[in-house]
Amino acid sequence: MRKLVVLSFITLDGVMQAPGGPEEDPTGGFEHGGWVAGYFDDFLGKVMDGQMNKPFDLLLGRKTYEIFAAYWPYRKTDENLIAAGFNKAKKYVASKTLTRLDWSNSKLIKGDVATEIKKLREQDGPEIQVHGSGNLIQTLLNHDLVDELRLKIFPITLGRGKRLFAEGTIPVGFKLLESAFSPSGVIVATYVRSGEVKTGSFALEVPTEAELARRKRLAAEDTDQPKEKTPG
Repeated sequence: MRKLVVLSFITLDGVMQAPGGPEEDPTGGFEHGGWVAGYFDDFLGKVMDGQMNKPFDLLLGRKTYEIFAAYWPYRKTDENLIAAGFNKAKKYVASKTLTRLDWSNSKLIKGDVATEIKKLREQDGPEIQVHGSGNLIQTLLNHDLVDELRLKIFPITLGRGKRLFAEGTIPVGFKLLESAFSPSGVIVATYVRSGEVKTGSFALEVPTEAELARRKRLAAEDTDQPKEKTPG
């Protein structure tokens, strides 16, 4: 089985929308597109080159595919390792609306997306990389299909925008594999899947009367609140 890896630029509050430019994805009234530009330097460039210098397949959602297909085929691959990797890679595209894929070596995923991606992971081949593709990532997280997260966490908050961990994310455990930080304060962290969430308690073995009263009040308050819908 091959690994499925999510590579994402995110803010401190988890926003991943339109890191590359104002026109990349202004949907929902997003006004901060291009928030990566002020922090991207040689350090991050070398990190990206290192994470993409081996063969890989691409898995993309429709919006990210269209962004990439309008940009990367027009970059000179002999001058840009990322362009070379993207253009050479086999590209799998999850979309219910696209019927034609003009970017070379692209294939539309047909049928149930989660089922088809599970089949891709079971095949022989290079690792599968996911870039951008926020909606698709929610499906992957909901079905526990992500083996590794390669995050670049930028020292800003945006307050609104599409987030990496949105509705549909299930509780799972990850282990920090490696980390570093850039001169501009961007944290580069790689996490690998490592089992279920571990819980415990620091509570007193015998709760105090104050603690029992607090729990009772909390339960009453919770009863008065509308219940959240369970994903799936």
